[in-house]
Amino acid sequence: MSAFETATKFFHACESLEGWDGCKGYVGDGATFTAQCEPLMDIDTVEAYCEWMAGLGNGPMKGCVYEINGSAYDEANKMAIFYATITGTHVGDGGPVPPTNKQTVTDYVYALTMNDEGKVAKMYKVWNASWTLKELGWM
Repeated sequence: MSAFETATKFFHACESLEGWDGCKGYVGDGATFTAQCEPLMDIDTVEAYCEWMAGLGNGPMKGCVYEINGSAYDEANKMAIFYATITGTHVGDGGPVPPTNKQTVTDYVYALTMNDEGKVAKMYKVWNASWTLKELGWM
């Protein structure tokens, strides 16, 4: 399997809310996570992010769906890029406030640096979290 195929399988597993169990086969040991947005500031591993995502999508945003708008692989930098949109409604428990029944349609980007074994070594998420939180009525 190519590094891009592995990255694609990881993306789908993460966005399908499979949590760490569904994602760990595509991730290298000690893979790090970075995002410049408030809800994710304390998350620094890919494992923790996968669990956070599963909790969000199986809790307050139960039934959320995603769509890939574009993807690419940069062989020279061993980086996979996924530009996607998530659509979700706050209908489940576990959010910062009781269910608002408000919907968000939010764009985001995953940039995945792959290691020499073709697995995820670093993950960067680019996301306007403030936009999402406002749409959901969380701030």
